[in-house]
Amino acid sequence: MSALSSGATLVLGGARSGKSRFAEKLVTDCGLERHYVATGRAWDDEMRDRIEKHRSDRGALWTTHEVPLDLVGQLSSIDREDRAILVDCLTLWVTNLMIEERDIPAEFIALVNYLPQAKARIMLVSNEVGLGIVSENRMARDFRDHAGRLHQMIAAIAADVYFVAAGLPLKMKG
Repeated sequence: MSALSSGATLVLGGARSGKSRFAEKLVTDCGLERHYVATGRAWDDEMRDRIEKHRSDRGALWTTHEVPLDLVGQLSSIDREDRAILVDCLTLWVTNLMIEERDIPAEFIALVNYLPQAKARIMLVSNEVGLGIVSENRMARDFRDHAGRLHQMIAAIAADVYFVAAGLPLKMKG
């Protein structure tokens, strides 16, 4: 694994694929101050347990920011050249935007426009959800479509793109 390059990096993978662990390692290896932007919300006990486990696994060397909606605002407030910022994960952010009935295309464009000007090294983790069966309900299909569009937009501007399966990263770009 090489150090995180300048510019945004996108790490995609399925559930429990090892994508977060891989992204955390890239950030750790670059030697910069570590910031973790968590987009998940603790809607139930199981999610609270997952969030706590992630927090515990990362340890004290990370500064955590819990940001369910204003991702660009948070990134701009902590953006410095001596920092690496890991956003985990974009698909939870998309879920939050959908639940809150936000202007999803505008939020995506704001993020895509922000990333190239960022001073920090930014790592974005997301679930690849377009490889499975087509869901029978509209909300799930809309979610899949939003995530797919966002992934394409981020991948187009990212310096590096990885796909992780079974803990093994495949470099797709960079």
